[in-house]
Amino acid sequence: MDRLELIRFLQVAQTITVHHGALAYLLGIKALRASEAAAVRIEDYADTLRGHRVLHLIGKGNKPATMPVTVPVLRALEARRGQRTTGQLVLRPVSGKPIDRRDVYRMVARIAKTAEIPRHISPHSLRHAAITNALDAGVPLRHAQILARHADPRTTEHYGRARGNLDRHGVHSLTAYVAGV
Repeated sequence: MDRLELIRFLQVAQTITVHHGALAYLLGIKALRASEAAAVRIEDYADTLRGHRVLHLIGKGNKPATMPVTVPVLRALEARRGQRTTGQLVLRPVSGKPIDRRDVYRMVARIAKTAEIPRHISPHSLRHAAITNALDAGVPLRHAQILARHADPRTTEHYGRARGNLDRHGVHSLTAYVAGV
């Protein structure tokens, strides 16, 4: 997903339900895996660390992670939380029961269909979009690796090589340098 598709996905998700909106931000901005997003509890993002609201989670391989929560993400999470102070954050919109990985896939498919994104979008597509768009935004590879929680930077580099972003092509910097700009 490119930047504009990701923006549309996030906007449309919020119009479906607050459940969909929170899930979209967890996947598309926080780059969480489907199982990680399904497991987020309200208590997991209640702490503040060095002036930042943070999300604590257990990632792949039972590795703990702490990630800052940006204001737009916090707004989506708080909209979903409502008056609750504990429990699983994203619930099934109709039954109110906790979601699982399959629910995450179904919710993502519904958002993508409503957003009229013309290809198959999965939770991993959103993780990929978050990492790729971070690199496109100029985030250094090491910081993108931390966002993705990849142990090996070569895994994160794959996201950089997998895109053909002409906006960041080296010819632009070379032209500006030679032109004295």
